[in-house]
Amino acid sequence: MSKAFSSEVDAGSREENASERKSEYDVAVVGGGLLGSAIAWGLGRLGKKVAVLDEGDITKRASRANFALVWVQSKGLGMPAYTVWTVRASEAWGRLASELKQQTGLDVCLQQNGGFHLTLGEDEFGQRTELVKRMHNQAGAADYKMEMLPASEVKKALPLIGPEVSGGSYCPLDGHVNSLRTFRAFHTGFKAFGIDYFPERPVSAISKSGGEFRLTTPRGELRAAKIVLAAGNANQTLAPMVGLYAPMGPTRGQIVVTERTMPFLPHPLTTIRQTDEGTVMIGDSKEDELDDRALKHSISAVMTDRAQRMFPHLSRLNVVRSWAGIRVMPQDGFPIYDQSETHPGAFVACCHSGVTLASNHAFEIAGMVAQGALEPELVGAFSASRFGGAGVANNSGY
Repeated sequence: MSKAFSSEVDAGSREENASERKSEYDVAVVGGGLLGSAIAWGLGRLGKKVAVLDEGDITKRASRANFALVWVQSKGLGMPAYTVWTVRASEAWGRLASELKQQTGLDVCLQQNGGFHLTLGEDEFGQRTELVKRMHNQAGAADYKMEMLPASEVKKALPLIGPEVSGGSYCPLDGHVNSLRTFRAFHTGFKAFGIDYFPERPVSAISKSGGEFRLTTPRGELRAAKIVLAAGNANQTLAPMVGLYAPMGPTRGQIVVTERTMPFLPHPLTTIRQTDEGTVMIGDSKEDELDDRALKHSISAVMTDRAQRMFPHLSRLNVVRSWAGIRVMPQDGFPIYDQSETHPGAFVACCHSGVTLASNHAFEIAGMVAQGALEPELVGAFSASRFGGAGVANNSGY
């Protein structure tokens, strides 16, 4: 039942089977991207009978625009609880990578030896220094040891930096992974846990009757005792169906990938990383539009120019691929985790940092959903009630 339907006969047969079993799910996760997959995998790990309802590969996944960073530094300015949550995720990522490899045999290539945010010129260095001070001075924030380093110290770790690099910030908890392989590992794990994955099943309506949630899809109705809305920007439409609120402010981002080159970047940067396959990813844009069908080459030019100024070596490489993608973004940039008072058993999860927070979603959020309630500290910090009735839009948690 977890495979796509190969023919009309198979489709009818599988629909009949699904109909017979539709009341058997402990949890239905709406959204099969990285966020929903991590939660579903975590629930399967706990022995829950799980169904994942997904639009399939035709959807505009945020996974297309992610930069595969496990990133801590500079996150949480204005919300100290987010610094604590992010550090918690970073510290659990090694465990997640280990369990995925043990279960599926897939190495997600986690590299977590610290990351840099480089600055060009003294003005940028001063601005970054001020940001680091503000982060450290937040009451209740986690101490993630972010520090400013001059160019001479940065050069010891990144010897190929260019002369314009004035220094930068460094955080030992930062790293990166192969995010596509992580996504594949979660879905491979679905099979081992008996999780049913249903592609081409966007949810159009949700109701609750007789203690069950009923989810309407183009291929029929599915029922579950609990539901988790993890459908990215679509949560804004789905959440009100179960008495929840998910104000979103999605943005567009562009990514450029070069040909393979010699290993030269032993630490990931905020905007540049060398993958385990040797290519270089450059991603340094945030646009307030939702059309990802065409690239803005002027933006790509600015991104690649900055990258070459940081590492002149890049000017000799060919670009092999570039694309745009829509990113999931709650209106203030910080995660939303909530549970419904009017529809007990309904949960919503929204976040921009689906890679960084994957470990928390797999181990922490899944566990809370299985138990039927979010931790009070989590609801207190990340509930959408912080928006009041209308929400705000400053993206300060980006």
